Amino acid sequence: MDGSAAIKPDKYGQVHEQALWQRIGAFEALEKDGETYICRGAKGSAAIIFLSDDMFRVKIFHGEQVDLSSTVAVLPQSGHVSVSVAEHAEQVIFRTALIQVVLDKSNLSLAVEDLDGQLIMQQHPVEWNARGEMHASYAMPTESHFYGLGEKTSFLDKRGEKYTNWNTDVYAPHVPEIEALYESIPLLIHMVEGRSYGLFLDNPGRSDFDMRSHETSFKIGCSTGAYDLYFIHGPQLKDVVSRYTSLTGRMDLPPKWAIGYHQSRYSYMNQQEVLELARTFRAKQIPCDVIYLDIHYMDEYRVFTFDPVRFPDPKGMMEELRSMGIRIVPIVDPGVKKDAKYKIYQEGVRENHFVKKMEGDIYFGEVWPGTSAFPDFTEDRTAAWWGDKHKYYTDLGIQGIWNDMNEPAIFNESKTMDLDAMHGNNGKPLTHEELHNIYGMLMSKATYEGLCEQLDGQRPFVLTRAGYAGIQRYAAVWTGDNRSFWEHMAMAMPMVMNMGLSGIPFAGPDIGGFAHDTSSELLIRWTQMGAFFPYCRNHSAIGTVRQEPWSFGEKTEAILREYIGLRYRFMPHLYNLFHDAAVNGLPVLRPLLLEYPNDPNVTNLSDQFLIGEDLLIAPVYRPDTTHRAVYLPEGTWIDYWTGEAHAGGRHILAHAPLEIMPMYVKAGSIIAEGLLKQSADDTANEQVTFHVYGAAASADFAAAYKLYEDDGVSFAHQQGARSELAVQVAGGSESVTVSWSYSSPGAFRVNREQLGFTLHQPSFVPKAVAGLAQLSFDALGAGQAGWAWDAVKRELHMQVADRAEGGQLEITV
Repeated sequence: MDGSAAIKPDKYGQVHEQALWQRIGAFEALEKDGETYICRGAKGSAAIIFLSDDMFRVKIFHGEQVDLSSTVAVLPQSGHVSVSVAEHAEQVIFRTALIQVVLDKSNLSLAVEDLDGQLIMQQHPVEWNARGEMHASYAMPTESHFYGLGEKTSFLDKRGEKYTNWNTDVYAPHVPEIEALYESIPLLIHMVEGRSYGLFLDNPGRSDFDMRSHETSFKIGCSTGAYDLYFIHGPQLKDVVSRYTSLTGRMDLPPKWAIGYHQSRYSYMNQQEVLELARTFRAKQIPCDVIYLDIHYMDEYRVFTFDPVRFPDPKGMMEELRSMGIRIVPIVDPGVKKDAKYKIYQEGVRENHFVKKMEGDIYFGEVWPGTSAFPDFTEDRTAAWWGDKHKYYTDLGIQGIWNDMNEPAIFNESKTMDLDAMHGNNGKPLTHEELHNIYGMLMSKATYEGLCEQLDGQRPFVLTRAGYAGIQRYAAVWTGDNRSFWEHMAMAMPMVMNMGLSGIPFAGPDIGGFAHDTSSELLIRWTQMGAFFPYCRNHSAIGTVRQEPWSFGEKTEAILREYIGLRYRFMPHLYNLFHDAAVNGLPVLRPLLLEYPNDPNVTNLSDQFLIGEDLLIAPVYRPDTTHRAVYLPEGTWIDYWTGEAHAGGRHILAHAPLEIMPMYVKAGSIIAEGLLKQSADDTANEQVTFHVYGAAASADFAAAYKLYEDDGVSFAHQQGARSELAVQVAGGSESVTVSWSYSSPGAFRVNREQLGFTLHQPSFVPKAVAGLAQLSFDALGAGQAGWAWDAVKRELHMQVADRAEGGQLEITV
């Protein structure tokens, strides 16, 4: 006999009704409360707060009072902005020193203009429905290009794409149609004819950015929570990135060892394998700073444990590795095994640290340890508890932690925590649906802050898979479980470029690909590219072929040794760029459009990138390819390998045999290179050579560079223990002058006796260098001060003593 279940509605298909969308309606009143302007409408209100002359926040709300709290993504903002307000019959106009915001009284739509009345951004009325969904559409001219959105698939320019922000564990497949991956950065940068602005929707629930569905507009929406939008004016793309990172924070300068080469596998199974791996790196003279421990190091996947059989002496292992200049970074997932005998679980239950259901029961999900509970990182006291637990690792000598599975990933149909699980949120409880995207960031925040307290002034390193806007303050990001496909190598370039534009400068993919089997050629080409990614890690999955640099024989090993070594020779320059990112928020790895926003050839250039402003990298990302087209923007570009000069503003065909990745340096630039080292924090000899490209004996030639240096491991630089060495090259009709000087000499001194200067492809042949003797290259190599001219390569090499008072060289031509 059937019961009522026989006529359940879902047996006949779901009934879908179009929810009625509402708008704020016509303007009714303008109120001012401190720095907040409240625009009342017939069915809702908008609060507008100017954060600077070129940035403001608008939050839609219902009722009398507006909640102006923000997520942890946004740093506290302070300061008064001078705003004039003019109310007219049809408009209310807010005017700062740089922009004006025009509110249409008929429907509360909003336009942003420059002070000459030229339209910058047009927002149509915000709409919502009874289900709590909200969205607004924005004008999209024909010339529109879109960037940002963090870690997303497809090409650099996101016009024609549609994405969802919902942190998702995606093991397979990673293809262009995947709209949601591990990171959610709801920042969209809109560029029209070289002018840019950013829109940041601070909502850690599900949000959608649609640049595909309509020809003349794009849409930004959220399915729950507040429509809390920040407008960030450019007009340059660099301005948007810098201002966005002033809002959501900038990375701390990482320890120098974290910028080195990292080696990982799922998993290195025991202590002996780890030690043999490290010894092999040193025996083969392949630089390496970090070895990772994936989940098999733990005792039955319990976090804050080592398996006593596989790893019987972890502290002794750490000490031996440190003697070789190698550190361990272990994985730490959020799932805590449900085990009554397990101390972490006991404390979490007893002290009420775990996420619960509304009814008060602990939420449990299946992950690596089996049934597990999950810390509620939205509670500050729980975050502090979790951070304190990392003393287990720091007592062993560990200074870096790898956060994984923190979307959070759960082995269930939805792949994540139940949406009705509750977060305490420091007394403002919200469902997991409303806070999902911020969970991973809060875990990394707790980890970073805990390590900072325990490392006695040493800088920690945290790597995370999941994150939200502002994650750059706490962790580096890798792009998750990619695959050993050429297509995934290619996809990594625009993905990391857009992450850089989204405020995350310390990012990169798993070199060689994580899943599937790599090949010798793919590993070579990926390592060549990866050697210049900010985050540089080789990682492979269980059951796949090995990917250590020596895994494919001597020829492959030699090429990989060369490019990994090249990263270490470039370490002074890379560290300089990381310091710049910490100061101004601009990325280390940059799309060409960041430096050349008015060049139509680079708006969607996805297979080349810049390191800083002047070093152009053009990887080969197809098999059996020995030539590739390279676009050189304006200026003159010098082939890093051959010294050949090429006029810019055009494409060239670069010869790229297997051992060569095309690299070009812009004439008029200076790049610092150091000595080849086996680990990045080897301070035995910090000799540096400044490479000057395309110097000319003419009065209009000038080049400058400032090298930032500190101890590379501590926070002492924040108290002034740092150095900046300024180098300047100036041309004249009969001479070229190279000068250098230290700012605050004596505040910090590196272990260095000499400085080198190499002029590549100068426009002259030197006759003499005042105060220096002309020597052989062997004499220079032996450390003597002097100069030598290589007529074949057209390179002038000079070597001088490094003195605190600086110096000057005058080259007679």
